[in-house]
Amino acid sequence: MALPMDYDGLRTDDASERTDNVDDYKRTCMDFIEDISHDYEAWVDYYKLPEDEDKKRRAGIQATIERTNEWIAKVAQSIQAVDVVMNDGIQKMAESTAGKPFPIGVFVNGLSSYTKAKPGIIEINVKANGRENRKTKLGFHFKDDRFRVESTCGAYLDETNLPTGEFDLMDINLKLHAENAKQRDVISFTITVVETENGAEFDKRGLTTIIHLM
Repeated sequence: MALPMDYDGLRTDDASERTDNVDDYKRTCMDFIEDISHDYEAWVDYYKLPEDEDKKRRAGIQATIERTNEWIAKVAQSIQAVDVVMNDGIQKMAESTAGKPFPIGVFVNGLSSYTKAKPGIIEINVKANGRENRKTKLGFHFKDDRFRVESTCGAYLDETNLPTGEFDLMDINLKLHAENAKQRDVISFTITVVETENGAEFDKRGLTTIIHLM
């Protein structure tokens, strides 16, 4: 069974069209986050991990439920924004379920995972390092898509002149274009990092971040 690290069966517009009431949709999506979390907990059961790692992954799933539903309730202002926040939570639960075998961090204005920024070009700092002298490099989220980005404002990550080589210690900056954003918009994105050994992929993990535009 494959690791659930790149969940792409996300609920989007087809579900959104069932109601025009944002508050009703928020409640539906908060319930959905609670329900789907049990599927990820079942994956953790399947892995039969050491006790400490088992607890860490379950704690990550539970923390994601709480923060995602808080953002749905308090930050999202539209049905589209609810979808972005909900899908962000699904990604984060998948990442917690898969675990984080090598150090990786993604930061916006010094914050990780749940962040805030002003409209414009947003600087993203990515740090990572491999285990046992392995290297790291930017990977692809899914097939030909290097990054996953969902937003209420048409945001996108700049893919020109990307630092795509291998690093002994990754510490790179990326640019997220959000010039069309307004206050209360939300952006969720996933950066994928590959751990390499002798030039070949050894392991891979994605890390998802959500931004509240202030």
